[in-house]
Amino acid sequence: MSRMVGTVSRGIRTPIIRSGDDLVEIVTASLLEAAAEDGFALRDRDIVAMTEAIVARAQGNYATVDDIADDVRAKLGGETVGVIFPILSRNRFAICLRGIAKGAKKIVLMLSYPSDEVGNHLISLNNLDEKGVDPYKDVLTLAQYRELFGYEKHPFTGVDYVAYYQELIEGCGAEVEIIFANDPRAILPYTKNVLCCDIHTRARTKRLLKAAGAEKVFGLDEILNAPVNGSGYNESYGLLGSNKSTEEQVKLFPRDCQGLVEAIQKKLLEKTGKHVEVMVYGDGAFKDPVGKIWELADPVVSPAYTAGLEGTPNELKLKYLADNDFAHLSGDALKEAIKDRIHKKDGDLVGQMVSEGTTPRRLTDLIGSLCDLTSDSGDKGTPVVFIQGYFDNYTTE
Repeated sequence: MSRMVGTVSRGIRTPIIRSGDDLVEIVTASLLEAAAEDGFALRDRDIVAMTEAIVARAQGNYATVDDIADDVRAKLGGETVGVIFPILSRNRFAICLRGIAKGAKKIVLMLSYPSDEVGNHLISLNNLDEKGVDPYKDVLTLAQYRELFGYEKHPFTGVDYVAYYQELIEGCGAEVEIIFANDPRAILPYTKNVLCCDIHTRARTKRLLKAAGAEKVFGLDEILNAPVNGSGYNESYGLLGSNKSTEEQVKLFPRDCQGLVEAIQKKLLEKTGKHVEVMVYGDGAFKDPVGKIWELADPVVSPAYTAGLEGTPNELKLKYLADNDFAHLSGDALKEAIKDRIHKKDGDLVGQMVSEGTTPRRLTDLIGSLCDLTSDSGDKGTPVVFIQGYFDNYTTE
């Protein structure tokens, strides 16, 4: 008969990872120890995933506030710098902003509104409607913003990010001017040297600025995209995906991960005889329905994964089959008819009604979201996630 258990996601505990640790050995040993302790066996097409944080920690991929400052100064000239579209985050951006401020004499900080790119709200849409403000056209000064909306605090953190970022910049010795706008070109009357801090819209932002006459345009992905003073770096993403490590140091997004996932896959095959898929994951790609925060502050969900995780799901909607094609069947006859249809499904169901609602997102985005929710970023101590049955379906024995 078919297996009665479908997808299972397990958090796997590991030692605390330090710079220089061998993740191939640690991840393999931790998984096999957990399997022996909890009584499960590895199967072909299982998935083992590790959070990007332990990969970057093992790589020693760190940089200091002063490293950031030196790179910003070298690339943007050290005078007045427009810093546009940053996310509102103490963990993700505040320490980067300290480095940016130390690398300039003046910062013109341009915040998007009513929320940042990932859904942290400065003000509500209802407030905009009430005050008659058009976020697509209106550029607000700090004085205008305060007069209209007062001193709003983030509902989760209790922080007034406008005041927090202003004080942070001034504390680093730079002058600061704050404006609010959603058109990147609104920064150009203030300065022609711009650092774009958006994540997923950065290519468009840079294109618009360059076409409008900006002189120096860089993104966070171009700050620390090479070592500075012997620092860590990420050649593809720079400061994007970084997190606060200490008050003076950031942990960067990991680099060169493909060799790692393939080495772990090879090691597990040697140890178990099973072909297991392996990936590195960061933020999951999901949105909080209460706070309206879109979780994906990393540049990608997965910076590296083995070949078997390429692609999107190709699934039939069982309830559609049961309610439509086989509405006249029940019991074993219904079960066998659905199994037969699954066996006969073609290689691409996109656009067919029978697959409607089966979430044809990339496998790595779906699995990364499952991993992020399983491991958490707090004190669970499970930076490795082991998933079984993800590629099973109703016919799997």
